[in-house]
Amino acid sequence: MRGIRSLHNIPKRCYAAARRSPALTEPLALPSLAKPLPPQNVQVSKLPNGLVIASLENNSPLSSVSVFVKAGSRYETVENQGVSHVLRLAANLTTKGVSAFKICRGLEALGGSLSVTSSRETTVYTAGCMRDNIDSLFEYLVNVITAQDFRPWEVSGLTSRVKIDKALAQQYPQIGVIEKLHEAAYKNTLSNSLYCPDYMVGHISSAQLHSFVADNFTTGRMALVGLGVKHSVLRQLGEGLLSERSGAGAPVAQAVYRGGELRMQNTDDLVHALITSEGGVTGSAEANAFSVLQRILGAGPHIKRGSNITSKLRQGIAKATTQPFDATAFNASYTDSSLFGIYTIAQADSAGEVIQAAVAQVSGVAEGNVSEEDVIRAKNQVKAEYLMSIESAESLMEEIGAQALSTAAYQLPDAILQSIDGVTHDEVVKAANKFVDGKKTMASCGQLLNTPFVDEL
Repeated sequence: MRGIRSLHNIPKRCYAAARRSPALTEPLALPSLAKPLPPQNVQVSKLPNGLVIASLENNSPLSSVSVFVKAGSRYETVENQGVSHVLRLAANLTTKGVSAFKICRGLEALGGSLSVTSSRETTVYTAGCMRDNIDSLFEYLVNVITAQDFRPWEVSGLTSRVKIDKALAQQYPQIGVIEKLHEAAYKNTLSNSLYCPDYMVGHISSAQLHSFVADNFTTGRMALVGLGVKHSVLRQLGEGLLSERSGAGAPVAQAVYRGGELRMQNTDDLVHALITSEGGVTGSAEANAFSVLQRILGAGPHIKRGSNITSKLRQGIAKATTQPFDATAFNASYTDSSLFGIYTIAQADSAGEVIQAAVAQVSGVAEGNVSEEDVIRAKNQVKAEYLMSIESAESLMEEIGAQALSTAAYQLPDAILQSIDGVTHDEVVKAANKFVDGKKTMASCGQLLNTPFVDEL
């Protein structure tokens, strides 16, 4: 019973404590908040050895550092096809200064991460950790980039991973069609695949890896980009640790566009087809016009699980067939060339109608059948997609690195938005005409009985 009496007394004690507290009408005394740190702009500088350094101090507790290298698949030769694919997988191998085990455990101890991505033009090494550990993290990153050992038994162990990559890629027809499109479109450089060809799997040697690195991993072909790092700190790290790779590197061959067609016949009920012409190179005013044209034609739905009913491609194709389909404008831009066109997915028996209707829509724009409102809407979409993309740290790093590597400078978002706003109606029509009149390239896969050849379009 004593316990019960004590429970009854709790409310009374709470009310008594409440009476002794300040009145609720009086404002609470809040602790003083620190003033926000001022925002910083991207800083870019170029060292005498050719290394470009770009940084953005965003005052984040996390720091990320990326090294962009002009060492994509386009720089492979006939003798070392697939070397960039193997190099991408070799980032965690033993170096001359650190074992593979120590790289793994050292990064774990720092709470850091290391990743490698590659495209036809660049190979990018990215590392991230807490701000206080950036010096130690950078040492691991430099070891991976400048002190590769490529021990033969470790390189041969990568063969199984190469096969896994290729097997995964084969599960997606989109990857195969895009790779075949580049192979048909170019005589050299950009025709090289992102994946090691079958006849070279297991045949990339340590000597070939060393030779590829010596030709391409030089300061004249690198950009060091930091996010959440002071520019002075990043510059000091670049001057001290990347000096071993000083030089201009091997000469770069220009891409030569030729046009052509590759067809991959199989038993798939869906036909994937890509038809392109040469577009505008990255960073040019012409490339902006093609970006706007891409949104006019349709660049994917803007609503979750939507069908993008406002795109010209969908509107035109829907009148030509009642069967399900998908169609989008395709735009792959590079430093010295680009491919622009249409990507269609259709049932095998209606592939011809879908492709012909899609091409007709581009021809309609080339004839001037596009309103000023369509152009304004497309420009707004391009600007919005660009601004939303650089909100993420990964995309922002990619944008800064791409600009720093190609121009040794960085354009502020306002300048890019102005260049998009400057695209005119006539420039969009001219871009469409370049596709219509240009030499075509086509790649397709599936049951191609009803799929037209490129010379029939």
